[in-house]
Amino acid sequence: MAINSAQSVFRYKTVKCPLHKLPTILKLFLFLTLCIFCLSLTPIYLAAGIITVFSFAFFCRFTLREQLTDLKPAMYYAILMYSISIFSSLFESWKQLPFQELAAIALIPNIDYLRITLRLILIVQLSALVFRTTSSLEIRQALRTLEKRLLLLIPFDEKKLTPKNSLADNISLFICFIPEIFTNWSNINLAWKARNGKQGIRKIKTTVFILISVSMEKASLKSKAIDARSYRK
Repeated sequence: MAINSAQSVFRYKTVKCPLHKLPTILKLFLFLTLCIFCLSLTPIYLAAGIITVFSFAFFCRFTLREQLTDLKPAMYYAILMYSISIFSSLFESWKQLPFQELAAIALIPNIDYLRITLRLILIVQLSALVFRTTSSLEIRQALRTLEKRLLLLIPFDEKKLTPKNSLADNISLFICFIPEIFTNWSNINLAWKARNGKQGIRKIKTTVFILISVSMEKASLKSKAIDARSYRK
């Protein structure tokens, strides 16, 4: 069952926007820099950053549905972190406070968990901007160009500079496999719903193994395709 771009996390969007025209190397550099910078921000600035990225994504013609789809992994993690925060608060204070105060404290997330969750949401938003505006080919070419320029600065035997030993190719394959996994999961999830599958442990037990199997199969096919095109001679 095929899915459209709005239903798949981090799927490349062909509708052009100003971010599409930005050089890939510059986009990757800005992404890494902003992600590192996010680690030092307080929750207030993180929340402001999330709103700013939301607004910028609308400017880049990303619909609300596409943005919320990209945030699904972060939302699942946020629910988990909020549950851990409640459990931690209850465990630490249940003997010291009356029930009314304990319930109020438990509903307010711990500041550390809140900071971690906001960081993740902001980093996922930035990742979505990169993946939705940069194709896998552009990422691969940018990393290979960067690798060649760096190797020119290091004394190296040119005979060893073969595509098989290319670190950039391996990194680009890994990076581009991330949106593929989400696409596989979306297809499996839709197939499960089409067969009237119910939510629960049974779904997780069934679909996770299917996801692993399908992802491994596609990775094997991609490896064979690369060998067939003489990229690893």
